[in-house]
Amino acid sequence: MPFVALTYDIKPGFEAELTEIFANFRRVRSDQVRAEDGGQAGRILSTAVFIRDDTLVRVIEYTGDVQAVARHMAMQPGVREVEAKLKPYLSRPRDTDTVEGFVATFNRSLLRTVAQISVRDVPAQA
Repeated sequence: MPFVALTYDIKPGFEAELTEIFANFRRVRSDQVRAEDGGQAGRILSTAVFIRDDTLVRVIEYTGDVQAVARHMAMQPGVREVEAKLKPYLSRPRDTDTVEGFVATFNRSLLRTVAQISVRDVPAQA
């Protein structure tokens, strides 16, 4: 399963406040990601958030089309709520108020995948 990592440029010194925002995160309504035509485009399997100094990173494990994942996330109330709560703590503003703005910000925030290794990708040895 692929992963995507997104960066957030944050003001240092607010780790407790940012931790609280994500601790109260409301999961997306459904892990099922739909294509624009309504068909199945993937799933969001898991997420994790990491913070150090002035960088916050959200890691998402998913299946399917990453752009469909971005659009799906852009429409989720919990994601929109977190993005709104993060605004005072960002050192660089993020345009996430619209689906288009969220998707553009998602794409600008992507970290390039250098390596991804999983036991799921290697046949079991006896």
